[in-house]
Amino acid sequence: MSYAQYRSLPFAQRVETALVDDHLHVAIERATSKLRSGRGAAFANLEHAEAVRDAARAAKLRALARLDENLLRFEESLHQNGVQVHWALDAEQCKKIVLDIARRHQVKSVVKGKSMVTEEIHLNDALIAEGIEVLETDLGEYIVQLAQDRPSHIIMPIIHMTREDVGELFQKKLSIPYTSEPKELCAVAREKLRRNFVRADMGISGGNFGVVETGTICLVSNEGNIRMCTTLPRVHVAILGIEKLVPTLADLDPFIKVLARSGTGQKITVYTSLIQGPRKSKDEDGPDEVHVVLIDNGRTSTLMGETAEMLACIRCGACLNACPVYQQIGGHAYGDIYPGPMGSVLTPTLRGLAPWQELPQASSLCGACRDVCPVRIDIPRMLLHLRERSHLDKRSNPLWVRLAMKAFAALATRPRLFEGAARAAALWLRLQSKDGFVTRGLGQVRRWTRHRDLPVPASQTFKKWWQEHREGRR
Repeated sequence: MSYAQYRSLPFAQRVETALVDDHLHVAIERATSKLRSGRGAAFANLEHAEAVRDAARAAKLRALARLDENLLRFEESLHQNGVQVHWALDAEQCKKIVLDIARRHQVKSVVKGKSMVTEEIHLNDALIAEGIEVLETDLGEYIVQLAQDRPSHIIMPIIHMTREDVGELFQKKLSIPYTSEPKELCAVAREKLRRNFVRADMGISGGNFGVVETGTICLVSNEGNIRMCTTLPRVHVAILGIEKLVPTLADLDPFIKVLARSGTGQKITVYTSLIQGPRKSKDEDGPDEVHVVLIDNGRTSTLMGETAEMLACIRCGACLNACPVYQQIGGHAYGDIYPGPMGSVLTPTLRGLAPWQELPQASSLCGACRDVCPVRIDIPRMLLHLRERSHLDKRSNPLWVRLAMKAFAALATRPRLFEGAARAAALWLRLQSKDGFVTRGLGQVRRWTRHRDLPVPASQTFKKWWQEHREGRR
């Protein structure tokens, strides 16, 4: 099944498909287990780690609190560096700006660095429709492009694939002998990619941070290809969400310390690039023109709502690696570019809640995402807020949910009736159990037991236990 076909399925069907995909689970567990352990070790070696996280959070919230002023100052700093600045209200306007730049320079081919915001607006499709060749240069994104797929993780686009999958893909698409050895696969990709850097007319990148004070664009990557996108083509276009700002270079420091540690368990990424503008007369290389497109695409309305804190996200992917739901269903099940806990908040906020109201439900609210977030974003609080909003219109709930809630309300307001119903339900579950677990059920319970076992309720209720122990202490 293609990604487009998979995405067209209702959310419940995407989840059901993912839950029985053992191949997906193996691929995710291989990757995220290493990322989780790497994060723990990396933060253990960071002096004053909690203070660094606090500093990063404070800097981000400070930038967002006066975002209007900071954006104007950032624009002024960029202009002083010789950068051409463009403003895009939405995805269509952003794509039009990029296409206009491409037409003006008669661009035939584009090399593109890894960028979630360009995935968000589906920029590649717009360029290809214009007859422009687009090549993803990040290895993971390149593999996704070959497979006509979509990224399923913020920092590891092909987390849903094993190296054996990549070997088969390269054999089919690049006509090479099959191999699953990572070094050999990287060598093949490097040979194919390097040919295109020299002849590309335009390079496109995102931007991890924009420094207001100096008009600096900061890019972090573990692949040197990102620098070839920004220096070899004669035109470089960087697309940044308007929330990407940090006030000063000093404020950038804590973000560099926590981003790689949170995402990949490294002390720092291999390449940290600070772009100040186009090539100067004394420079040997660099683009003739640098353009920065600042895109809103729902961010301003987000800033005015209860989920404004989500704009502090630095796209490290730590919440995905920690989330038990993401571990079971992967990134594609979320149906859009941003998966996992952060996507369950960001997608309904940016795209509109009505078509995405299932996503906030896709969480156990265990709080692991909040614990690992380098800037301490309270994702569970925002998920609860979105759940509340989606349930204000009770007609949006299935009939069985509405009936079940009415039944629960009737029981919960009548203590003796509630206790009797609880005893009956516990007895019924024990009769259905085997070795302390219910492995099959009726109605909606079957949807739970289809993929996991349900523990049998204790033979003694907590209320009864509390009464006995309280009396024993008197």
